[in-house]
Amino acid sequence: MTPHEPPGHAPTLIAVGHGSRDPRAAATLGLLVDRVRELRPGLDVRLAHIELNAPLLPDALADVRAAASVPGAVLVPLLFAPGHHVKHDLPAAAALAPGTRVAAPLGPHPLLVEALADRLAEAGWTARDGASRATGVVLAAAGSRDPESGAGTRRLAALLGERLGGVPVVAAYASATAPTVPEALRALAARGRHRVAVASCFTAPGLFATRAAAHAPWIASAPLGAHPALAWLVLHRYEQALSRAPRRELAAT
Repeated sequence: MTPHEPPGHAPTLIAVGHGSRDPRAAATLGLLVDRVRELRPGLDVRLAHIELNAPLLPDALADVRAAASVPGAVLVPLLFAPGHHVKHDLPAAAALAPGTRVAAPLGPHPLLVEALADRLAEAGWTARDGASRATGVVLAAAGSRDPESGAGTRRLAALLGERLGGVPVVAAYASATAPTVPEALRALAARGRHRVAVASCFTAPGLFATRAAAHAPWIASAPLGAHPALAWLVLHRYEQALSRAPRRELAAT
């Protein structure tokens, strides 16, 4: 939001999750949205989903359009890379709702690195682990066939490795592309890294996050959920979209 735009007159922030059959997923994203509301009192912040969970994105946009006093919306994808949903599904939905913009995905960004590092620390990672020649990290993400998505995840892995003191961090994926988490674990083992943590690059519990954690030979971090840094990042992407020319935002910066 711009400095001259009071919260009550700002576009609605719609945080858009993928959707999951795991009942914990929508509840977790609801907590994240609650934290965003706490950070920006007065701003209309809502949750929507691309599929599987209510409210679906078209319904959320219809509700915003029905409120004549609300000047449009900004869709903030609760996704970490610019794959098909960010490049196609969200812009298609926005095109049907005049005044709607699409913000950049959440990653890569230093706030995301902060959240990932904190979740690893909660799982048992210490500064000593970062200095060990036996340790490594697999950054487990959903995966996409979009080359830009893979490049963003690899950049995020590099940033996390720097944050952890130079430990090797290998990006791995639950679907669509390689390497898988087991393949990344074998690659680290070939380098003598047998004490490997799995960093969960997922917003909420679900099938992919559960499968990735199950492969961990040592510790696995929890999904990012309502981490404060993630809430700040959602607001940052919203404000970025508002500060730029009125067009749909897709680039991760």
